[in-house]
Amino acid sequence: MNPARVRFEDFSPEWQPFAPQEGPGLSYTTARLLGPRLEIWAIRADLSEPSLRIFINGSENGNLRSTRVSSFVRDNGLLAGINAVPFNPISAREAEERNCIGIVMSSGLVSSRPVSGLDALVFYKTSNAEERRAVIISQREIGDTGTVENAVGGFRIILRDGELPVRLLSGSAAPRYPRSAAGLSADGRTLYLLVIDGRRPGSAGATEAETGLILRKLGAAWGLNFDGGGSSALALRFPNGRVRTVNTPVHGNIPGRERAVAACLGLGFY
Repeated sequence: MNPARVRFEDFSPEWQPFAPQEGPGLSYTTARLLGPRLEIWAIRADLSEPSLRIFINGSENGNLRSTRVSSFVRDNGLLAGINAVPFNPISAREAEERNCIGIVMSSGLVSSRPVSGLDALVFYKTSNAEERRAVIISQREIGDTGTVENAVGGFRIILRDGELPVRLLSGSAAPRYPRSAAGLSADGRTLYLLVIDGRRPGSAGATEAETGLILRKLGAAWGLNFDGGGSSALALRFPNGRVRTVNTPVHGNIPGRERAVAACLGLGFY
């Protein structure tokens, strides 16, 4: 799919079912924007779909190992995955120990503790999948992790109740980077995963404010900026079974080279 370019202010997503043969509730969109030149890809997921699987890679001993997002999707039988929490050290090598900067929880297991000053995407435990919702909140607000099923940290909230945070309203000189982000609908029942390319001629990279505005155009009321730059990657499993990144990762300033990141957020079906 190679859509024509549209002006940023005129962008309206055209959602298409993604992998309907696997289960309902997932859709996909892509767009090429002007003013600035950006190329974006996004997944929309209905969290109330009982068969939807939310997966975050964790570790029983708290030592997460590096993985490319494409490997994460492939190895865990998922349909989609995106990089999330910031981390160090940085490299393209898989199976190395990574230090996550912020909360990582998978199926109630804490792999990395919350960090004050950063925000997170949190899925609380529920006995009924149809009541499943998520929130984007400050990591210091998470409190008792015994009530949390899955959680993954990012940097800062970039969309709050449908509006840009005050800190982003005067960002004319804000830096442009490849971006990964998550968004939620106002009721917390629809999840959006977004990647924006950067560092190449066809896509200049987005500011935090532009990323928040794109999430709002997708349908989100809340948005969280994940780790970006050379870490940004959205990988999908296509009907032929092949898994690949739909964006062009740029690790080490090499287009197409995928970084081995820490915790990822993935979607699939049971």
